[in-house]
Amino acid sequence: MITVYGIKTCGSVQKALKFFKENNIEVDFFDFKKDTPSAQKVKSWTQKSDINILFNSKGTKYKTLQLKELNLDENGKFEWLCKEPMLFKRPVIEFDDKVLVAFNEDMYKETFL
Repeated sequence: MITVYGIKTCGSVQKALKFFKENNIEVDFFDFKKDTPSAQKVKSWTQKSDINILFNSKGTKYKTLQLKELNLDENGKFEWLCKEPMLFKRPVIEFDDKVLVAFNEDMYKETFL
């Protein structure tokens, strides 16, 4: 099963969901606005993908929390991701014990079709 993690109002998440729908690929959706992934889940993602790819240092939440001033190391980024899922680069796609971050249509075609 493929799980798409994100928020419905995010353009990249919308593109990913549209891609899966147009290709008749069934997915589960995990809404970061309603739930926070467990620390165990975040840890597993950081083992499958670079934390610097998972951590969105260009987003609104990063700026409003003024995290740039903290100069976070990987452990600091991990701690913030565990308590504030809006800091994830979206979408996070979980499938076959793998993780894919962000939307890239060519990569999706290569991976899922």
